[in-house]
Order: sequence, then structure tokens, then C-alpha cells
Amino acid sequence: MTTTSRPLVIAHRGASGYRPEHTRSAYELAFALGADAVEPDIVATKDGVLVLRHENEISGTTDVAAHAEFASRKTTKTIDGVALTGWFTEDFTWAELSTLRAVERIPELRQASASFDGHEGILRLSDLLDIVDAATLSARRPLVLVAEIKHATYFESIGLPLDELFADAVRDWATADNLIVESFEQTVLTKIRARGIPGRLVFLAEAKGAPADLVAAHGAKARSYADHLTAAGLDRLAREVDGVSVTRKLILRLDLTKKAVGVTDLVSRAHGSGLIVFCWTLRAENKFLAKNNRVKGEPRDFGNWRSEFELVLSSGLDGVFADQPDLALAVLAAPRA
Repeated sequence: MTTTSRPLVIAHRGASGYRPEHTRSAYELAFALGADAVEPDIVATKDGVLVLRHENEISGTTDVAAHAEFASRKTTKTIDGVALTGWFTEDFTWAELSTLRAVERIPELRQASASFDGHEGILRLSDLLDIVDAATLSARRPLVLVAEIKHATYFESIGLPLDELFADAVRDWATADNLIVESFEQTVLTKIRARGIPGRLVFLAEAKGAPADLVAAHGAKARSYADHLTAAGLDRLAREVDGVSVTRKLILRLDLTKKAVGVTDLVSRAHGSGLIVFCWTLRAENKFLAKNNRVKGEPRDFGNWRSEFELVLSSGLDGVFADQPDLALAVLAAPRA
């Protein structure tokens, strides 16, 4: 996975603990801090350009609401069964989206990052490929793109097949070593592999619910994420993908008071099926930590992140997503007690 025996440290949407996510500065800072990989969320514009946003609804990550010329684009849509009101990438051309500026998604927790609001525009996937190439040359070591394909079933339903658009975008760039593709929808992963794109495929799993592609095909009978993580489900996944990436909630073992007291056996079970295992997301703020790792102060204050990061990493993960990749690297570099 890496040039060392340690887990891959993947900067979650870039160094999103320090800069507005999915911006050039977030990705460049991530590599400067030593991240092995960066993870973009990928959605599409009306004219088929792949852009990097947490969701296709962009009111929380851009200044679109301040653009009077786009006021009429505000609408309500149902995306993967959830009704959302706002502005959506698929209702804009790339030329229009390029006029927007990025903002911090959770400014109440990341005030320092929010001070960079409005400084940068939206990136295309092609822009990030150039950033990865430049960082690879500078670092003189292999660096990796962990590309998350978002809402593939929805986008295909409106005539924007993300598997085709993604394959076209990376075909001349991707190798078996520099690309990992992940999605909550295994259907799009299978389609990308069928298009001859090299790299590893990783299935994303939530703590509850079911994948949107299976719900679209089978309704209430869709196999849940929990079904995918049973012994039989993991064996099935191992025949079709290379790994599984799960929420931190499925790695940490909590007691009845929500204190972290250990780790589950999920990593060892998935390894037993021949899968690599990633986990998301390590974050240092009190808001995101288990109850016993929070310290007095505000939700935005850093808690006892080191203890929690160490516990998560003790599970034997092959890779971990982090909003503050330097902190994950610091834990990995420290001698174990």
C-alpha cells in the first residue's frame, strides 16, 4: 500500500481540517504535511465536467447563494431517497460553476479554515490530477488518488453516467499504483473496472442503511450495509472488489455511555476474507471524538485526539482517512508504549 509498512494516510478532501475542503490549498497542504494520498468526492456538471464537491448540492460549500444570477436555480430534489433544497452541480455548466468561490462547510467548528472563505474556486478532477503529479515529483515517492464516486445511480438516471465520465478523465493517467476508486454503490465500481481502468476498488459501508444502487433496484429487499459486512458478505465482496472502507463507528467499540473502550473484530474478519480495510474519518475536534476523549472547552477545541487515533489504528487498518493528516502521521511515527 505504501513505501513503508504503516497504514496509508489519506487526506480527507485534502487537509480539510485546515482549509476549505476540495480546494487547491487543501490538497497541496495535505501533501506538504506528508499525506500518502488525497480523497476527492466526484460529481458532475450539466455539461459532463467532473468537479470536486462533498455533494452535488453546493449551498454549504460555495457562495452560490450570494450570486443573484443563480437565484432561480434553487430547487428541491430527492437524492438517494433524501429530499434536499439548494443548488445542484448538474444544473450548472462548468463555465458557470467556475465563477463560484469555495467556503468552509463547518465554520462553527473550523473558524481558522473559514478565514479562507472566498479565496479559491471549485476544482475539476483534471485539476487535481495535475496537483497529484506535481506533488509526486516534489515528494519523490509514489502518491495516490483515492477517488470517491458520489450518487452514481442518481447521475446515471439524469443522463450523466459517472463511470463513463470518470473512465474518460483518468484513462491516460491512472496506473495500478496511483489510483484507488471507492463508492457506496458497488455497481459503479464494477462498471469502471469493466471499462479497463486500473487501480484498486473499495466498497464504502455505512453503519446503517443500504446502498442506493441496491435500493433503486430492489427497494425494501435491498441488501443492507450490515449484510455486506457479515462473513458471507465479506467473502462475496472479496470476489468483486479489493477492499472495504467503513465508518469509524464500525471500528471503535463503545460502552453504554459512549466511551471508547476498544475496537471491534471487523478489520480482522475482513482481512480474513482477503480484503484491504480503510476507515473514515479521524478528526481532532471534541465534536467528533468519543465521550472519554473529549476535553473541557468548546466542540471546536481539539480533544484527546491522540488516544482515539491510536485506538482506531490499533485495529490493524490498511489505510485511514484524516482531516488533519499530520496528526495521523504523528501518531504512526511515535513509538508504541
